Amino acid sequence: MFNKICIIGVGLIGGSIAQAARQQKLCNTISAYGREQDADNLKRAQELGVIDCYSLELSEAVVDADCIIIATPVGAMPIIFAQLAPLWSANTLYMDAGSTKGSVIKALSAVFPQVPSNFVPAHPIAGAENSGVDASRDDLYLNKRLILTPLPETNEHFIQLAQQFWQAIGSDVTQMDVEQHDAVLAATSHLPHILAFSLVNLLGKKDETADIFKYAAGGFKDFTRIASSDPTMWLDICMANKDQIVPLIEQMCVELNAVKEKLESNQTQPLYDTFSYANQARQRFLDQYE
Repeated sequence: MFNKICIIGVGLIGGSIAQAARQQKLCNTISAYGREQDADNLKRAQELGVIDCYSLELSEAVVDADCIIIATPVGAMPIIFAQLAPLWSANTLYMDAGSTKGSVIKALSAVFPQVPSNFVPAHPIAGAENSGVDASRDDLYLNKRLILTPLPETNEHFIQLAQQFWQAIGSDVTQMDVEQHDAVLAATSHLPHILAFSLVNLLGKKDETADIFKYAAGGFKDFTRIASSDPTMWLDICMANKDQIVPLIEQMCVELNAVKEKLESNQTQPLYDTFSYANQARQRFLDQYE
């Protein structure tokens, strides 16, 4: 499918893309780029066979690449785009794998007069609480959703090429516009991560004087699993999509206050109704989408 894929950012996401592309024989060569502080991780990726080669110079890493995938935290993308601009090739497919799309388009627009027609924004809805190339695996995207958010100026040839690539590594590809993507992901991914981080932060402070974690059961472990996610990555995501997240936090506070008031006033039936509605809504989700 490609002669050479270049991965910019070989962590869990980028490393898994590389492994899946290699397994499906979608390219002949996989190169990677990272900063000097990423050298050990890049060396490890090469030792594991995730990539064939790497360079700490972007101009070297992208030579002859006909597919370039930016898998860095979204906060690093403005710098990456600025570095890529003088190296940009009209015949190469460029994609990102960021969890926000509005910030990515904004970063591109700051570098280019118009978003290049061969850039296809992409977001694989897959991940794990562990990070780094050692956590990457070739089946991370198998049967997972992949959202493309092409712009009106995006060339149809490159959209189709991007879709074929992600389908080839097992993803269920859909398309939506940038604003819808960021609104949906704020509700279904970004807010849940904030809730998990906040709960563990609260209980972590309490555990200094009480054995709370000692007696935590499976429910706590399940709910807070995502609080083990990379803090740097999630800081970038939350700051990039704060305009969508903040209103949801306000709505969440309203919901929690409503539960608090029902508890304080012993409103057992309304509280039961709240729990019952949530139970049924989740079951509808499971029945429809799993």
